[in-house]
Amino acid sequence: MILAFTGWDGIHTLTYRTYDQKVNMTDEIINILLIEDEDPHAELIQRAFEDQGSKIQIQRAKTLIEARTHVSACKFSLIIADWRLPDGDSLELFKNQPHPLDTPIIFMTSFGSERLAVEALKSGVTDYVVKSTESMLDMPHLSERALQQWSARAEHTRTQKALLESEAQFRLLAENSTDMIARLAIDGRMLYVSPACKTILGYLPEELIGTNSLELIHEEERGFVGNFFGGKANDDIYTITYRALHQRGHFVWLETSARVIHDRTTDSAIEIQTASRDITERKNAERALISAHERLQEAYQKTIEGWARALDLRDRETEGHTQRVTELTVKVAEALGVSSEEIIHIRRGALLHDMGKIAIPDSILQKPGTLNEDEWEKMRMHPMYAYEMLSPISYLERALEIPLCHHEYWDGSGYPRGLKGEEIPLSARLFTMVDVWDALRSDRRYRKKMAHDEVLNYMKEKSGNLFDPNLLGVFLSVIEKEP
Repeated sequence: MILAFTGWDGIHTLTYRTYDQKVNMTDEIINILLIEDEDPHAELIQRAFEDQGSKIQIQRAKTLIEARTHVSACKFSLIIADWRLPDGDSLELFKNQPHPLDTPIIFMTSFGSERLAVEALKSGVTDYVVKSTESMLDMPHLSERALQQWSARAEHTRTQKALLESEAQFRLLAENSTDMIARLAIDGRMLYVSPACKTILGYLPEELIGTNSLELIHEEERGFVGNFFGGKANDDIYTITYRALHQRGHFVWLETSARVIHDRTTDSAIEIQTASRDITERKNAERALISAHERLQEAYQKTIEGWARALDLRDRETEGHTQRVTELTVKVAEALGVSSEEIIHIRRGALLHDMGKIAIPDSILQKPGTLNEDEWEKMRMHPMYAYEMLSPISYLERALEIPLCHHEYWDGSGYPRGLKGEEIPLSARLFTMVDVWDALRSDRRYRKKMAHDEVLNYMKEKSGNLFDPNLLGVFLSVIEKEP
């Protein structure tokens, strides 16, 4: 930056310090080139800098030729130049400088005029000083101010240059990116959008700039996306997915990385920067996969229900038992707060709880009287038969707790493994209560069904023996709501 001042011609008013006041310019060595042909003036200026100590180093030139030699040989922190020199005008040194900000310059003249000021400005000098004893003795102060202003202006220029380079790089990347790059105002207006918008949304950039981006977003996601506008989000980068309206009238799925940019001094939001890509194909593939998974799950469920019906048809006395205990088991599980995912496995296990009876001969399964000890021994094998038949099927792995353990009792008196207390899986403990309840409330070849109150009393009596006492209360509360 280049600085100079004038006085008595009325362009500017010179203010100066008391000359014995020491000016704190900088802690670094300052190399000054003083271009002055008159010895008294040069000595006056040099004497003014004596209080600054050894950090000020002044080299003097009396002519343009000497000045050019000094400038080519050394890098100066500051140049103080008289206008008229014996071999020409010192402005010749500064005209058409390729980098006028390389060195700050204080231009001195004994003949201040508006014409000279304009000429100096065109040469790269920003102002000038009209020579006087006061102005020359105040040169340290003027030099300090020149250096400060030059430093501030140079920093501003560097910042502007860096900003322009950054914007150029941004545009280069944005213009060639397959993603749609956009800058949005806080209210959602599009300030800039890259050419990829034509490929992704069917619009040209000029058709979108100035429009509100929220108007393109599907109404179901508009509120969600709108949370970014108004500057409520922090500086983190967020990735969101939503549907946006294509120019042809259909919606496409976009995945957008968005960040709110804040003013560092006020912390207020100033704009939103986004990068969006079309993920419609990925979304369609995800929906197709979900649909296929749902169809597969439905096929699994239908297969299991088919097995259960086949077993019920084999033993007509218990027909309907499987469906009843399954629905009641699900209700109790829901009352216990079991997750929906776990309930899927509980439902499957309940449907398959007696699957092992397929391996039990009809002579035992359909015997009208009481089973003898050998027959009971075979009957007690049906949980293990179920496990052997179903365990190779991976999707039934978590459902096998009920078929394998629904005859295990709280006090350890059950079968096939004699598990006790919480060794028994929760789903099996829960199902055991439902299974006994339904069995006692149904007719069998060897007995009649029991009355409602009788079964209730039996269940309570067996709490802590057959049933988990911690679950029985929940089970009974569900039963009370049953018709």
